[in-house]
Amino acid sequence: MDKTAGLVQFVRAVETGSFSAAARLIGTTPSAVSKSIDRLERRLGAKLFLRSTRTLTLTDDGAAYFERVGPLLRALEDAEDALHADTGGRGRLRVSLPNVLAPGLLDALTGEFLARHPQIKLELGVTDRHVDVIREGYDVSLRAGPVGDTELVARPLGRLPMVLAASPAYLARAGRPRTAEDLPAAAHLRYLLGGRPIAITFADGEAYSPEGVLDADSGLALRHAALNGLGIACLLRMWVEGDLQSGRLEIVLPERPLRGVPLQALHAFGRFQPLRVRLLLDFVAERMRPLTLEA
Repeated sequence: MDKTAGLVQFVRAVETGSFSAAARLIGTTPSAVSKSIDRLERRLGAKLFLRSTRTLTLTDDGAAYFERVGPLLRALEDAEDALHADTGGRGRLRVSLPNVLAPGLLDALTGEFLARHPQIKLELGVTDRHVDVIREGYDVSLRAGPVGDTELVARPLGRLPMVLAASPAYLARAGRPRTAEDLPAAAHLRYLLGGRPIAITFADGEAYSPEGVLDADSGLALRHAALNGLGIACLLRMWVEGDLQSGRLEIVLPERPLRGVPLQALHAFGRFQPLRVRLLLDFVAERMRPLTLEA
């Protein structure tokens, strides 16, 4: 009897937390995943999951089994990738990235990266929402900003410079802040993360949490609001570099640099990263390095 039958379905169900999500990753149906795991449980003589209509929970036996077979399956995948190293990797690669990184990465990913690695099939999810990497079946999630507590593996990619920026029209109308003490009198456009506004943090550690005249969970929305003269926005410099060069926006308090935003790549592969994932992470690190404050 094939000792590996059902292992892929079992491991993917554990990683994603559901048969339906596992089925999407594998390219089959939830019913097929369920039947494969049923056969695996009968062969092992042990119950691996406690199932209900809404939850899928590992039993103690299931957790002990996954602890051993999970790394083995990843090692097998990594070994298969190694055979195709000369081709530049292969297979489907699902990547989530925020809108704010799209201008700097989309052209490079859809052009240069895929030209280098034609056997990789890239699937991109562009959203400012923090996706659930495992449950939603992503291989990598690129994040600009704090990620909080996570069991995922985080690869630091540097810190992205931030600026306080406003339009010349707003500064002419409301006055230009000369010191940080002038900021409370200004109109602020605040970035929301998880429904909460992010404070302005200077490089020296001083932080300021202003009242906002407009809040948004999108850097694109804040940029447009700043261009339309609504107030001062805290924005990634790479996002507004063209606006600064053209004079459509101006830096507020240029003598007080802001703390950079951490850029990280999150994944759930641990030490056993598939070749396609390593290639992507190295490519993103290479492309973002000139835009970051530190390597």
